[in-house]
Amino acid sequence: MTKARLVILASGNGSIAQSIIDAVASKVLDAQVVGLICDKENAQVIERAKSAGISEFLIPMKSDRKLWDSEIINTLEELSPDLVVSAGFMRILSAECVERFRIVNSHPALLPLFPGAHAVRDALAAGAKETGVSIHWVDSGVDTGEVIAQESVSISASDTEVILHERIKIAERKLIVATLQTLLADHVRS
Repeated sequence: MTKARLVILASGNGSIAQSIIDAVASKVLDAQVVGLICDKENAQVIERAKSAGISEFLIPMKSDRKLWDSEIINTLEELSPDLVVSAGFMRILSAECVERFRIVNSHPALLPLFPGAHAVRDALAAGAKETGVSIHWVDSGVDTGEVIAQESVSISASDTEVILHERIKIAERKLIVATLQTLLADHVRS
């Protein structure tokens, strides 16, 4: 039985990507990470991929959005993933891309509340008492795909955006691995 092929999309530090890499290395996830695509040249996640022996592909945003979309799609086609995991990838993928590949995203809020790039800030500004993390299928909208799993994180009066986001990331790293375990088990059965 061949292992499921994962491709990670990430833009920043890569702590969520690292949780996936570690889960694969320790055989918690029966998969192989066949590539990491990043859009930011100096992102720490690139070093994380290199350290793990994972091929990394730097695809910075271009002024011609269609050219960038094509580059992402072509790279994904070459990598032939069973599942693509958006783990802190701060770009919207084209409708063509999300229709061609099975893509899940980790989002730092309890969707449908607080979609978009500023979910943690938005939850604090709204005076929410709790927020959390959602793992969802990626569709052509912004954080509108079907939710697969969620976990709540309470908000305390002393939380800043940075402190709250760090607490959410702790939940996010656990939930992405647990969700991938379920999705990959379903992949093996199908």
